[in-house]
Amino acid sequence: MKIKLYWQVLIAMVLGITFALIFKEQALIAKPLGTIFMRLLKMIIVPLIIFSITSGVINLGKNIGRVGAKTFGYYLLTSLIAIVIGLTLANLIKPGVGIDLGSVATEFDPALLSTPSSPFDIIIRMIPLNPLAAAVEGDILGIIFWCIVFGSVIPQLPKKHRLVLNQFFNAGFEAMMILTKAVIIFLPIGVFGLISTAVATTGFELFKGVAMYMVTITIGLTLHAFVILPVIFFLFTRINPIKHYRAIAPAMAAAFSTSSSGATLPVTMDCVETNAGVSNKISSFVLPLGATINMDGTALYECAGVLFIAQALGFDLSFTQQLIIVITAFLASVGAAAIPSAGLVMIFIVLDAVGLGNHPGAALIVGTMLAVDRPLDMYRTVVNITSDSIGAVIVAKSEGEKDLYPNQK
Repeated sequence: MKIKLYWQVLIAMVLGITFALIFKEQALIAKPLGTIFMRLLKMIIVPLIIFSITSGVINLGKNIGRVGAKTFGYYLLTSLIAIVIGLTLANLIKPGVGIDLGSVATEFDPALLSTPSSPFDIIIRMIPLNPLAAAVEGDILGIIFWCIVFGSVIPQLPKKHRLVLNQFFNAGFEAMMILTKAVIIFLPIGVFGLISTAVATTGFELFKGVAMYMVTITIGLTLHAFVILPVIFFLFTRINPIKHYRAIAPAMAAAFSTSSSGATLPVTMDCVETNAGVSNKISSFVLPLGATINMDGTALYECAGVLFIAQALGFDLSFTQQLIIVITAFLASVGAAAIPSAGLVMIFIVLDAVGLGNHPGAALIVGTMLAVDRPLDMYRTVVNITSDSIGAVIVAKSEGEKDLYPNQK
């Protein structure tokens, strides 16, 4: 009997952790396995997005406005809820109060990280000066903007030209999905390499100094992923959430291993279409967009992280300042790249919004946060793709799709 993919991945994770604990630094011999798998995933991201978004927009036709409004509405709702959870927990637990980072703080130069000068830069950089350059440079936000604009004009072409382009992008998407399935075969091997490398290179001393900070973020992410999102899912679909979590288990495992919503996108799309039964025209629009702008886990983390920094520095932020954090955290999460630790880079935008960006102690604390960010980044990526996939099913259900979760009838 063939073992299901998510069990293969879980077994690979356990083996990777065990391998790293036994062989310690020597376990880095498995690092190339993870590197090769990540490169395979990244290799297919840009063409997959180009073909999936464009074909999705074409197939939606006149419904693009309605589906787009539902998608953005869902993303706005879940992101704001995640931010409020982060804000509430940070105020209740107060992870930064009384913290002593003297023994664990690391020197950190914020100049090494490039951040947009303002949240408006996030909106401006959505419009690529050169779509081809955006594709070459991997500017996902720019690629998506171009594909939506280009795909929306194709239905207005004369029938002859419209059919040619429609067939081209649909065929391209089908080819990319076949290639995606071929890459996913190597998921357990890639996970083994990634997990063993992460465990072998992570120290444990730093975790002691920021334990409550990590606990706060973990509780928030768990509440959002396994309480809030399932409730939202059930309210809108009337489907048992357990069915959905079974369907996307391989994508959740891939997200945990890669720490990248973008790198996990091929796996997420395969799970949502094959296991959840969502049509291509919905998934190909909602999921690539979600992997770029819907970062629930990142939004929660940025909000709680800034309050942690403020508490550690001895600042008691007012209600108005915390409201600014909510707004800025949402914009920063939208602009965060779908790559590992992108949320930590974007946290400087939120710090600047409340006047802590230039505080010398803030950079020191962010350096410590960076040193322990790997496990938190892995978990918030799981939350990000879980929210994306739930959004796809909710939109599909609202559009009248009925054959959902065909393998779990």
